[in-house]
Amino acid sequence: MEYENLNAILAELTGYAHEVKEEEIEQAVEQIVQARHIFLAGAGRSGFIARAFANRLMHLGLSVSFVGEPTTPPVGEGDLLIIGSGSGTTSGLVVMAEKAKKMGAKLLTITISPQKTIGRMADAVIALPGTTRTSAAEQKQTGSIQPVGSMFEQLCWLTYDAMVMTLMERLGQSREDLLARHANLE
Repeated sequence: MEYENLNAILAELTGYAHEVKEEEIEQAVEQIVQARHIFLAGAGRSGFIARAFANRLMHLGLSVSFVGEPTTPPVGEGDLLIIGSGSGTTSGLVVMAEKAKKMGAKLLTITISPQKTIGRMADAVIALPGTTRTSAAEQKQTGSIQPVGSMFEQLCWLTYDAMVMTLMERLGQSREDLLARHANLE
């Protein structure tokens, strides 16, 4: 017997995936390909998903760091900071975006709110549908069958993975190439 909630979530994600714009993805992929070094950041569950994307970018052979790790190098000219932030206003991420821009880095954000602080600073934006804790309170509705934020986080993950597929093609990388860069001290 099928699990009804799982099928409902998949149906919801399938419906909202049609709102992800190909031109925004292409612009983001171009920013990634051109970057000297890629920095990723996000808070909470969006941060977990950004870490997973950082891992896949490393598997692609790109120079990448998750902000806050002890091995993160300094940001500078030619670098790219990718911030996943549903609200686009998380204070620590705003400060990070401002610093990266000041140091000459490009900024890409994946967000529900491209008109908010981080989106306005960004060189490229991927706008996803969804609600955050604060936007749901403002709207008095969640807009999703799932707990607040879940749909955005899931669409982030899927969008990042779809971008990896595009990057594999663009960079001429095979599954075997990615597997060769997979951790082996497990």
